[in-house]
Amino acid sequence: MIPRARATGRALGYQLFYRLPVPLRRRLVRLAVPKYVVGAVTLVRDAEATGAGRILLLRQPPGYSWTLPAGLLQRGENPIVGAARELYEESGVRLSPDRLRPAVPNAVVHAKGWVDVVFETEVPASTTELAVDGAEVFEAAWHPLDDLPRLSRATANLLGHYGIGPAAGGTPPATAPGA
Repeated sequence: MIPRARATGRALGYQLFYRLPVPLRRRLVRLAVPKYVVGAVTLVRDAEATGAGRILLLRQPPGYSWTLPAGLLQRGENPIVGAARELYEESGVRLSPDRLRPAVPNAVVHAKGWVDVVFETEVPASTTELAVDGAEVFEAAWHPLDDLPRLSRATANLLGHYGIGPAAGGTPPATAPGA
């Protein structure tokens, strides 16, 4: 139970807060709550692959490891639209957002203050042309799931949420609410 004096002080604080103009209340809330950077990630699988399958990975500067197609959302951008945009910008694979589906889990919150909204899709690798700019992305290639190249730490951890790669099994599997 909350002590009476503390409860009264809290009630007075809320009364004052709700008397403030809405724009000022919003500004105060934005100052007080944690901030997160939100990115969109696309896990692209080869629709024609046999066995364990293959995924699309990118080698970006400084070029020591491989990552998934991903990037920051623009202000007000829908995450699925951002994922499709980043996929095209970084790999040359142009898909409409309705070809992407939310991964499970769809959002991965990282301790360092960012959130990845993850989407999945399949495309046939044999007919999907990859194009990189050589500046933001050095190389895009399909890699077998059972023989992945050196992954960035963030990519390895993210893929681990989906049971892929060296960090697979390190994260508890996603369960449906109420399961």
